[in-house]
Amino acid sequence: MKHKLDAMRELSSEELIKRLGEIKESLFRLNFKKALGDTDTVKNIRREKKDLARIKTILRGRTLGIDK
Repeated sequence: MKHKLDAMRELSSEELIKRLGEIKESLFRLNFKKALGDTDTVKNIRREKKDLARIKTILRGRTLGIDK
């Protein structure tokens, strides 16, 4: 898992913001599928939420000057 975080940190802020939008759209679609009764999406929802939190953490660190 460490290598995934390092790969995200190497991306520029613009790329992270673009990825943030993609994840939000993906979460919307996955939640819609879950509401329709597809139980296989729960694992994907959990993974997308974690990625969303990682990206938000990296972006917040950059705005505070903690992460470069």
